[in-house]
Amino acid sequence: MTETATFDFAGLSPDTILDAIESVGIYAQSGLLALNSYENRVYQLLADDGQRYVIKFYRPGRWSLAQIQEEHDFALQLAAADVPVVAPLQFDGKSLLPWQGYWFTVFPSVGGRTFDSDDFDGLERIGQQLGRIHEIGDQQLFEHRLSINPDMLQQAMAVLTEQAEIPSHLHPAFYPTLEHLAGAVAPHVEAMTKLPQLRLHGDAHLGNILIRDEVVNFVDLDDSRNGPAIQDLWMFLSGPREQQLAQLDALVEGYEMFRPFDHRQFALIEPLRGLRMIHYMAWLTQRWCDPAFPRSFTWFNTTRYWEDQVLAMKEQLSALAEPALSLRPGA
Repeated sequence: MTETATFDFAGLSPDTILDAIESVGIYAQSGLLALNSYENRVYQLLADDGQRYVIKFYRPGRWSLAQIQEEHDFALQLAAADVPVVAPLQFDGKSLLPWQGYWFTVFPSVGGRTFDSDDFDGLERIGQQLGRIHEIGDQQLFEHRLSINPDMLQQAMAVLTEQAEIPSHLHPAFYPTLEHLAGAVAPHVEAMTKLPQLRLHGDAHLGNILIRDEVVNFVDLDDSRNGPAIQDLWMFLSGPREQQLAQLDALVEGYEMFRPFDHRQFALIEPLRGLRMIHYMAWLTQRWCDPAFPRSFTWFNTTRYWEDQVLAMKEQLSALAEPALSLRPGA
């Protein structure tokens, strides 16, 4: 992970994109609308058949073809079970398609509205669909895709230690705090590997949810992986403790309509938040050589950013010291 990845989207011109989709019989009636994606390149278009499509070109070198295919197979398995996820389209039985050194996928474009974290009816519906996703995800594990394990933490720490451009005057504050946070998170991450594992969405949060006709549609399984069930719930929690308890109660109420949830996993919410904090800093650091990132994340790699991270890590350490959330009085 500490090696510089290949960021070769230079050859992905509009003509290349249009030629790729025409190779599977889709002909654009509109121009290409670039969608908000950083790891990959994603575009929406209106075709001459009157349908809107989303075209996704995968970042070279990020996932193996076997890992991408497992993501597609999981999405298709969920869709076949009538779980509302946006699954890739297949052409001659194939969902992962080659074009001029790139691999791309075509999805139907699914519109919908977003909602905020105080929409408790919406959170309950999200919980219901997560329960259904996990019922399918529990049938087998990914063979090629990643798992939540100590490697995630170790690799992220290596990136921050070796590559991050942190102002020298912040080193005495940043690195000890980072080490303290990593040390507090590490035992919990190790413990997660001993819990029941299942295939997860992996990046379930409000930004990957669309509501259409009151149906919760999950999008973007690009980070799907093996791990404990709580990974797909905790990112829907925000705000003060009482607010998070109400949000968690709504999610679990919906979830348990389809499968039981082990409430002991609530103790992993703050460790997972700490892991994501470290992983996110490392992700931005590692991707900074991609020209799309300085344009989109103008606030990153500034003195103010790293100062804020020191404060955020200290706040997370305080959160880790608090009792875990519980929906059972006295537990």
